[in-house]
Amino acid sequence: MTITDKIKFQNGIKRVIISEDDIKKEVKKCGEMLSREYEGKPLLLVSILKGAFVFLSDLSKEITIPCEIGFIAAKSYFESTDSSGNVTIEYDLAQDISKYHVVIVEDIIDTGRTLSCVIELLKKRNPLSLKLVTLLDKPERRISKLNADYSLFTIPDYFVIGYGLDYGEYYRNLPYIAEYNTDQG
Repeated sequence: MTITDKIKFQNGIKRVIISEDDIKKEVKKCGEMLSREYEGKPLLLVSILKGAFVFLSDLSKEITIPCEIGFIAAKSYFESTDSSGNVTIEYDLAQDISKYHVVIVEDIIDTGRTLSCVIELLKKRNPLSLKLVTLLDKPERRISKLNADYSLFTIPDYFVIGYGLDYGEYYRNLPYIAEYNTDQG
């Protein structure tokens, strides 16, 4: 990375809005809750790629009961700060989910379009139950009637980066959630 690229990367961070420590505390609580709720039940955690992979990784480490993990890649942003409104499933689950209690692990609920599409797809496959856990909830932007069963943080209408969330594939590696500086050049 050139010096210019490093400056541009650093200038992309307007301010930290959720610290690494706060994320760790909430992820731990969520893992404990899921462990209690699904004890003795076949649990499948389904991550929406790419953004939720960091959250899923940390959350799965806090779950103290057996569980399986699956992935779906759904896309609606296409290297922009605004949802296109078009959702495509680029990678689908390998598991037959009819034998599992499925918990969708999502990074952020924004307009809700992407998740609504994924939820409808999964419901048709008859899971034993289907719930949604999200790291971030942005209710101001909601277009579809969708609510998470468990949200770790509710945030204002900022475009956020870090902890798996990106802008143009950058910033996923930040250990905190930051507001993206849309004014950078």
